[in-house]
Amino acid sequence: MVDYKKIITIEPGKRSAKPCIRNMRITVYDILKMLANGMKNSEIIDDFPELTEDDIYASLAFAADKERKIAVL
Repeated sequence: MVDYKKIITIEPGKRSAKPCIRNMRITVYDILKMLANGMKNSEIIDDFPELTEDDIYASLAFAADKERKIAVL
C-alpha cells in the first residue's frame, strides 16, 4: 500500500488548500473524479504525464483514510 502522506500535500496558497499531488496543482479530487468517470490509470497518466500510478493510489488511500476517520467519529 502506498503511503499517501509522502505524496499528498496541502498548501494554504495552492488550490484553496485542497489536498494536491506532490506540490502540483492536481488535486486528489481531480484524480478521484477522473476515476469515477471511468478513466483508467493509464489514461490519466497519458493526460497528465507528470503523474505516476503511485500518485493515483495515494489519492485513493487518502480518500479511504478520510472516509474511515469520518465513520469512526
